[in-house]
Amino acid sequence: MDSNKYQIERRYINKRSNVRPGIRLVTGGPAFLVAHDTGNPGASAENHFSYFNTQTDRTASAQVFIDDKQILEIIPAGTGPDPAEQAFHVIRNVTTDNELFGYDANHAALGIELCYGGKIDFAAAYTRLVWYLAICCTKWGKTPSTHIVSHKQLDPARKSDIDQALAAGGKTLGDLIRDVTAEMATQVRPVPAAAKLQADICDHVIVSYIQPARHAALQQGLREEAGHFERLAANVRAAAAGAGLSKSTPRRSSSTGSRRHGSKLKLRAETRANIIKWQMHSGRVLVSH
Repeated sequence: MDSNKYQIERRYINKRSNVRPGIRLVTGGPAFLVAHDTGNPGASAENHFSYFNTQTDRTASAQVFIDDKQILEIIPAGTGPDPAEQAFHVIRNVTTDNELFGYDANHAALGIELCYGGKIDFAAAYTRLVWYLAICCTKWGKTPSTHIVSHKQLDPARKSDIDQALAAGGKTLGDLIRDVTAEMATQVRPVPAAAKLQADICDHVIVSYIQPARHAALQQGLREEAGHFERLAANVRAAAAGAGLSKSTPRRSSSTGSRRHGSKLKLRAETRANIIKWQMHSGRVLVSH
């Protein structure tokens, strides 16, 4: 999968006993992943960071909040350099998590919250959620169908997330599981290396086209233009060495006068025409200036 598809922002709330106790997950990495929604339509990941960073009158939190613009870890989740810490995202007296996974969710799982509703673009937020869950499953060797659980599954008498937010966007928990699985299987095509220009072609272009153009520029007293062709020749030699081609941009001239300017334009046009003729003859597109 593409591990660079989105950026994970890590900006942590202050440690306090009711939101971020600062205790590592008892399992090191998460034993499972709990998919939540915020139950707060229209509120962004940033809004929830601000809320939990100042929350003092209730015990609640989650490690991650995802909206249509960012993936924000407000408590270390273990995806970066900081070890995963505990959060308070599932009520303690519910025992389904212990029965299914052998651990209390707050002690051993990540709480991952989907922001939805209002002006939040569901599709954009959803694709980020899918990718983040896929990143977690890949990193810790988890299977989506057995290690991703909704808050509703753990506490069906009280909770309806993440199902309610998914339904608002025309998705189900089953869709989420399948999409995470598909994301994990996505193949990333490597970027091909720059093609190396053949040495004989390099010599031919420089000797037959670039050097005559440089010589003509010097004869007309156009030293800056001559420098342009020198840089162009250097770029072509670099391409023959496997570095790929880059543009050689002539420096701005401080000279004025329509006659001198016209000579430059004529020289450029003639050189451009010669290179185009060579490209058409050889069937290769080399460089554009």
